[in-house]
Amino acid sequence: MISRIWHGYTSLSNADAYEALLKEEIFTGIRERRIKGYNGIQLFRRKLKDEEEFITVMWFDNLDAVREFAGEDYEACVVPLKARKILSHFDERSQHYEVRAELMSEK
Repeated sequence: MISRIWHGYTSLSNADAYEALLKEEIFTGIRERRIKGYNGIQLFRRKLKDEEEFITVMWFDNLDAVREFAGEDYEACVVPLKARKILSHFDERSQHYEVRAELMSEK
């Protein structure tokens, strides 16, 4: 399993609009691509002093699935124009990690 991690930042006033864009358009658009080996995405958000930080964590079976999502230069960020207009700055490159262990709590 591969985890793809990316950071983006907005002004405080744009944070809710960016989150809505992610949930209502971008994430559903990714799901609708039906990428073989794509296993979902998580969104994290936190308020910093003068801006909001967003982290996305995507889950893929392997790097071939990541390449299908992002292209041959799979570390390059994938940020639609609509999102770029809201973000104040963001990672130009995503980080990829091989998941080596996972332990979930029992309920």
